[in-house]
Amino acid sequence: MRFSPETAADYGRRGGRASSPAKRRAARANGPKRTKVHALLSSRTEEWTTPRALFATLDATDGFTLDPCATPENATCASFYTKEDDGLAKPWYGHVFMNPPYGATIGRWMAKAWAESQRGALVVCLVPARVDTAWWHDYAARGEVEFLRGRLVFGPAASSAPFPSAVVVFRPPEAG
Repeated sequence: MRFSPETAADYGRRGGRASSPAKRRAARANGPKRTKVHALLSSRTEEWTTPRALFATLDATDGFTLDPCATPENATCASFYTKEDDGLAKPWYGHVFMNPPYGATIGRWMAKAWAESQRGALVVCLVPARVDTAWWHDYAARGEVEFLRGRLVFGPAASSAPFPSAVVVFRPPEAG
C-alpha cells in the first residue's frame, strides 16, 4: 500500500491509529525515496558559527561590543551572552553583533534586536534570507538589508550552508 497525502488524510478522518501495520509498511516503502536530507526549510542545528572573515569585515566598520547569542567557543565579542544567560531577557548596549539561533526562536531574536535598536543600540544581524517568513516581514524588512552573494561557510563546516544569508542592520533612532 502506498501512503499518499490523500490516504493519510483519509486515515485521519476515519480516526485511524497512529501506527498500524499498513502505515508501517507504507513508511518502509516510502522511506528509501528520502535519501537526501531536506535542508531548505530545516537544518540539523540551530547554531551556525559566524564566518570569521565576514565578522572581521563588519567589525572593522561597526566595532562591536556585545554578542547576545553566543557560546564561549564561538563568541565574537569580549562581552557576550550564552544560552544560560538568556540574551532575550538581558539589555543590549553599544554596537551589537547578532547571529541568532536559526530555529523556531529566530522571530523572537529579531523582535528583540529591533526593540533594542529603538532603545539606542546599533544591532547588526546575520540571518538566513528567508524573505517568505513572518519574522522577516515583521522585523528584518524594517532594517537596512544586504543580501550576501553565494552561500556562507559557517565555522568549521566542510560545505556551505543550505540557505542564502543576509545582513540586517537596525540603527537607533536619530537623536533630535
